[in-house]
Amino acid sequence: MVMIPKNYGSVFLKSILLVFVFVCFSGYSQKSNNKAKFKVIAFYTAKNDQAHISFVHEANKWFPKMAKENHFIYDSTSNWNNLNAKFLANYQVVLFLDTRPENADQREAFEKYMKNGGGFMGFHFSAFALNDSDYPQNWDWYHNQFLGSGEYGSNTWRPTSAILRIENQHPVTKNIPEKFKSAPNEWYRWSNDLTKNPDIEILLAIDESSFPLGTGPKPNEIWHNGYYPVVWTNKKYKMLYVNMGHNDIDYEHGTNKTLSYTFENETESKLILNGLLWLGNSKK
Repeated sequence: MVMIPKNYGSVFLKSILLVFVFVCFSGYSQKSNNKAKFKVIAFYTAKNDQAHISFVHEANKWFPKMAKENHFIYDSTSNWNNLNAKFLANYQVVLFLDTRPENADQREAFEKYMKNGGGFMGFHFSAFALNDSDYPQNWDWYHNQFLGSGEYGSNTWRPTSAILRIENQHPVTKNIPEKFKSAPNEWYRWSNDLTKNPDIEILLAIDESSFPLGTGPKPNEIWHNGYYPVVWTNKKYKMLYVNMGHNDIDYEHGTNKTLSYTFENETESKLILNGLLWLGNSKK
């Protein structure tokens, strides 16, 4: 026979009351989330190159902290099948942390999202395209029209800091020094001349004082001159491309240890946060 305590009714009522309070509290928490200024969704692969993987992990720690401090919501996913109209409708800004979508339906959904006023920030490898590689130039709208950069041309090596110079004043460059030293990075050169594209507004470029840039060992991995944009926007869209996003890694000793972190650079981080807030709070 089951014995029922005399105070069973009192205990039951207290339990119901606790559940009610918990439900009310949970509802309040959800309401506070709904007051966020905007929502960000970051897509990533984190499988190609330890330097890119390191950056993705770093970004997925840094952005949630910035979201809490600046009242926006940051989500991330490695499921590129989420790049569809229904899913994207929940977000005002899309980030590509390392790669790009490869599926035709995903690409179509992203293009429509951008043409309908969505926001976008892409980092480093997300613009990479090279024929006869795992990431061929087979998406003309994205590489030639949207980013404007075309194919990858070459890069510096090892990852080294550069002196970056502001080329045009913009909300992204607000309160950023005219010149500053970046975090170590692998810098890219492109096949298209962005200065000849009227839709592209270059915000930052590598300053001449950075040369020679890179340490080699191959001679072509050291840049001695030239004009290299590293942050720009396409004025037809709410978008920003940032060439940063390749941490320095100890490949030589086989440890794959991260030797530098992108978001440890205060000025560079401020620039990226400026960009995200501009994308999230502005209208097309």
